[in-house]
Amino acid sequence: MNFKIIKRKKNSLARAGILETPHGNIETPAFVAVGTKATVKAVTPEQLQALGAQVVLANTYHLYLQPGAERIEKADGLGKFMNWPGPTMTDSGGFQVFSLGVAFGNKTSKIASSNFRGTGRFSSLYPSPQGGAGSDATENLPVPLQLSNLAKIDEDGVTFRSHLDGSEHRFTPEKSIEIQQKIGADIIFAFDECTSPEASYEYQKEAMARTHHWATRCLSKHQELKGEAALGNFYTRRSPPCPAGKGKAEKISECRQSLTNQQMLFGIVQGGRYEDLRKESVREISALGFDGFGIGGSFEKKDIATAVRWVNEILPEEKPRHLLGIGEPEDLIAAIENGCDLFDCVAPTRMARNGTLYTKGGRINITNAKFADDFFPIEKDCGCYTCQNFSRAYLAHLFRAKEILASTLASIHNLYYIINLVKTARQKILEDK
Repeated sequence: MNFKIIKRKKNSLARAGILETPHGNIETPAFVAVGTKATVKAVTPEQLQALGAQVVLANTYHLYLQPGAERIEKADGLGKFMNWPGPTMTDSGGFQVFSLGVAFGNKTSKIASSNFRGTGRFSSLYPSPQGGAGSDATENLPVPLQLSNLAKIDEDGVTFRSHLDGSEHRFTPEKSIEIQQKIGADIIFAFDECTSPEASYEYQKEAMARTHHWATRCLSKHQELKGEAALGNFYTRRSPPCPAGKGKAEKISECRQSLTNQQMLFGIVQGGRYEDLRKESVREISALGFDGFGIGGSFEKKDIATAVRWVNEILPEEKPRHLLGIGEPEDLIAAIENGCDLFDCVAPTRMARNGTLYTKGGRINITNAKFADDFFPIEKDCGCYTCQNFSRAYLAHLFRAKEILASTLASIHNLYYIINLVKTARQKILEDK
């Protein structure tokens, strides 16, 4: 794999690049569609391609529970399993340390509002973990589990209780890497501890040190498994295809060697909203030799751009940077301006399923009465399938009638809006505008 920066914006950290993967190139900056359980909710892979998605991110914790990493491995990996031909990513399960831990049951978001200190108030722009990517369904849990957190952290790893049935599971850095290698995404992440924005400086520092220790263990396990892949039959079923014109034994040998370097491993920078911790984390993580970097942890809403700049001013320029769990339009533009290349967030599809739609003039709720007789598209100059074929009145009807198609059409529009917002930003970098 290779990452090339092809243009830098003057007087800015913004850059446009190309990240090469075995399943295609990603033109950066790029928004990554979230397919938590090997599906982008309500949208088919063909529809994703049509609206311009380049890459899909799935959730390690959820796929471990359902359908299981071994079953996905038997299907020749995540892309084949979900019929997505492009690049794929998996997170490490680290977000669930937060969402099933301190955040479970209290609707805490990783993004704090500007007045969060001492108030416990959090931004409504990002989904809370209990209702979001961290825990898609909790209503079937036994009542005692609904009222307790489901993740316990120690120095060696995390003990989870399944949000599905309460069963106990153990994640260590090594276990996370093993699961992700079986799932088979092109880009995987080191196991980390995502902290609450309400956590004290002392706890942020403690969690950061734990993340650094886990990062070295992830890297070691990743290298170990790559060695096994070269020597044994660890990846014999997965793409890329074997070289033509070879004998069977020779083909298998060359396949194993070519697959040794198939996955990129990104290390994650933590440190919360504290400049000294963020910079310390950058120095520690960037020294370990990861293929790229994730910027994780908790932020204060108004300081996302500042925190990102602290990190990207000193991260190695030649490697890609992924801002984890951020997807609001103004935050994306600020993060691009401050040197980020990739982004993922459940917000576009989550809000779509609730009837909230992006427009250039701001978000609208399509279930409002004023849209019942509005026969114009969501946005007149939008090129998405939904806006090209349906009116606001029709979408309002679908939502009011609780028709499944409502979620599909709304999700197509929101994903198109966000993905093409980032693509437009990339084009402006290329044009020096």
